[in-house]
Amino acid sequence: MIIITALVYVGLLTLLYCSEAASGDAVIQTFGDAFWYSLVTLSTVGYGDLVPVTPLGHAVGMIFLFLSAGIMVTLFGAVVSFLAGEALPFFMLSLQRRKNWYYFADYGVESNTLAANIYKEDPDALIIYGEKRSGRSEIPDYPCMYLSAAPHKIVEKKKNIGSKCKIFLMKENDIGVNSRAVNLHELPVEVYARTTNGQDKLSGNIYFFHSYECCARQYWRSRPLCRHEHRIVLIGFGNYGSSILERAILTNVISAEQHVAYHMFGDAGEFLAVHHRLGELFSMNEESGTGDSLIFHKEPWVENHAVLEQADRIIICEDDEQKGWSIFWTLNKYYKISGRIDLRSSRRAPGVSYFGTNEEIYTPQQIIRTSLNKAAVMINELFRRSVSYPTLDWNELDDLHRQSKIAAADHLLMKTRILLRDETITELTADAVRRAYDRYCRTICSETAKEMYRKLDHMRWLRFYIFYNWSCGPVRDDEARQHPMLRPYEELTPEQKLERDAAWELMGSISAELE
Repeated sequence: MIIITALVYVGLLTLLYCSEAASGDAVIQTFGDAFWYSLVTLSTVGYGDLVPVTPLGHAVGMIFLFLSAGIMVTLFGAVVSFLAGEALPFFMLSLQRRKNWYYFADYGVESNTLAANIYKEDPDALIIYGEKRSGRSEIPDYPCMYLSAAPHKIVEKKKNIGSKCKIFLMKENDIGVNSRAVNLHELPVEVYARTTNGQDKLSGNIYFFHSYECCARQYWRSRPLCRHEHRIVLIGFGNYGSSILERAILTNVISAEQHVAYHMFGDAGEFLAVHHRLGELFSMNEESGTGDSLIFHKEPWVENHAVLEQADRIIICEDDEQKGWSIFWTLNKYYKISGRIDLRSSRRAPGVSYFGTNEEIYTPQQIIRTSLNKAAVMINELFRRSVSYPTLDWNELDDLHRQSKIAAADHLLMKTRILLRDETITELTADAVRRAYDRYCRTICSETAKEMYRKLDHMRWLRFYIFYNWSCGPVRDDEARQHPMLRPYEELTPEQKLERDAAWELMGSISAELE
């Protein structure tokens, strides 16, 4: 169309020039005069300094006059389209290629919270929402763009300049149903997708985050189990409740003589069916005075006054937040509670011991895992350096081995608290780990202390593999899920017991890496 229009325009100029140049009275004598006359006419300025005098010149002039109205309307429409459509946002994108782009497929509470936290930590961030601004009553408190375009169109504008674009799918299991998730694995981007199945990775550039797991890990890191707590009650056993119990099983090992009873109120049928080997380590549905217990109540929580009133800690973790608040007020109003009550709430609540707010869960550290899994990545790298045979780096590990490293890393905080005898520690800092390791080195001269340390780590290690349904076998077999050390500590050989020292010795290297 551009070529045809240009040819027609040149043809009209040629006709005008030829017809006027043949007349002795004409003022349009050159091709430049004809071009100037066309511009003045088409722009509707009409200076009147040049006018055609021949009949053919008049005809060409009339064509230019009629075309001028259409050109002005077209130009006006193009300007409006540029300002109101996608052209201006795409133009603005091209001017900010060196910034760090964060693309959200949809706008929502979770997306807004994560975007706000990203902007706080990264002043060079460019937040892009993949939908139109219309219909949004609230305006975010941070600069952002609304552009209803597929991710590949956005990525094309980056032209591989600066850091990779990060794409977020914040709706649960969105990667399987959102049309904008198609072929994301082929783009030069990092994709973070919210899921409910707990998987950690799909392909080279697609990472999953589990909001329930994020909440559970954040809960036990900020509110670790204390020595005086022997009865923990969980009210609500949906996605949040099962995740909180899972992390408790994997990390809450603080003493070789501990006997913590976890009471769960809610439907746990699927959980028990999946983790069918838990009875090998835990006393099931009956409190034990020598080990940990898992008691799953079939009756409603309101009927069991004794358990609630004797609990050292009550965790209200209903998936339905409004239902959780209702339980919280009922407990405070009608029950004699001696322990603490922790309530899962997506919003901050003054005067309430709450956890799991959107601001705590939807952060770059939780979703992108830059610091949450820092210790786990360190453990894997330190292991790779300590052996002579080839091993996999963090991005090559399967989900089981990643979770194994994560469980070991999360327990480092517990090891630090045990060694320093300080239950107020909630952060894994270089100074705390170094002091803990120094104390470990001073105390292992005692055979009693050495045996206690080994037994503690073996308890934690056993819990992980039993939770994932491994069993004892003559040799390690990952396909059959068998391992020769999956037996009580007392039944291990001296060589096998010696292997448990590695987890404690690792603290020296971890403290150096953290520094």
